[in-house]
Amino acid sequence: MKKAVSIKELVEFANLEVLAGHEGLDRLVEDDEITSPGVELTGYFNYFYPGRIVLFGSKEANFLYGMDDAIERERVENLFKKQPVAILFSVNVFIANYFYEFGYKYRVPILRSKLRTTPLTSKVFGFLRNRLADRICVHGVLMDINGMGTLIKGKSGIGKSEIALELIKRGHQLIADDLVEVYEREVGTLVGNAPDTIKGFLEVRGVGIINVIETFGIAAYREDKTIRLVIELVEWDEEAKYDRLGLETQSEEYFHTELPTLVIPVKTGRNMAVVIESAAMNEKLKYLGYNSALSLTNRVNDLAKRGGSNDD
Repeated sequence: MKKAVSIKELVEFANLEVLAGHEGLDRLVEDDEITSPGVELTGYFNYFYPGRIVLFGSKEANFLYGMDDAIERERVENLFKKQPVAILFSVNVFIANYFYEFGYKYRVPILRSKLRTTPLTSKVFGFLRNRLADRICVHGVLMDINGMGTLIKGKSGIGKSEIALELIKRGHQLIADDLVEVYEREVGTLVGNAPDTIKGFLEVRGVGIINVIETFGIAAYREDKTIRLVIELVEWDEEAKYDRLGLETQSEEYFHTELPTLVIPVKTGRNMAVVIESAAMNEKLKYLGYNSALSLTNRVNDLAKRGGSNDD
C-alpha cells in the first residue's frame, strides 16, 4: 500500500494558515516532490502531476501577475481544474482574490506560511520525505552515543535493553527499544526511529516497562537519529576467533546504504555498556579521519623497519 500524508497533518507540522478550501484538508499527498508552477502558468500541463503540492514563491507570483488579467485568471483556474492536493504560498507573496474563490469552488486547500520560499521548501520536503519513505523494521535497540547513531542487534534475551539502560545512565540517548523503524533519507543516509506506540519506552526483563522521559528526563530520549554503526551482539564462543585489532571491515546493507558492522561477544563479567560506548567513539574517530588500529599497525611496522625498539 502506498504511503500518504494528509494536508491536515502538513498544516499542523509546518504551522500553516488555511485561507480557503477547508473541505480539502483530508486530501492525501503521495509524492514528496514539490511543484513550482512555471510552464503550467503558460498553459502547458502535459507533465503536471496533481499528487504534489504547488508552491508559489515571489518569482512565480510576479510572473503570474504580469499577465493580462483575463489570461491570468484563466491560467490559474486551469491549474485548479487539474486538482492539485494543495496550493501553498510563502510569506509576503500577494494572493489574488480568485485563489480564494477557486479554492472553495474546487475544494483545493489554499495555505500560507510564515517562511520564505527556500526554508519553506526545505521544511515541507523534509517532512514529506520522512513520512513517505519506505521503511523496514529491525529488531534491536537504537542509541545516540555521543552523536553516533548506534543500532544494537542480537538475539532475544542477550541483554540489549539492559545495555541501553546502562548507556542512558551514562548520559546517552534512547531512540528506540525492541523495534526500530529504518528508512533511507537519501543514498548513504539511514535514519531510525521508534514506532509511535513504543516511543520513549524501554522494556527490561524483571523490571518491566520504563518510561525513559519520566524516569531519566527529556534529555535521555530523542525522536530519531542517523544510523552510523551496527553492533551485533553474540554469545561468547571459546572456539571462535574474534577481531582483536579492529582492522577487519564488515558491513550490512539496508536499502542502498552500507553501514559498518561490529560483532561483539557477550561474556559474564564484561561491562557491555562501556564496550559499546568505546566502540561507538572509536568508530566516530574513523569518521573524523583517525583509525586507532591502523595507527598502531603503522607504528609497529615503522619499528620493525628500523629493526629496533623505542625502549633505548
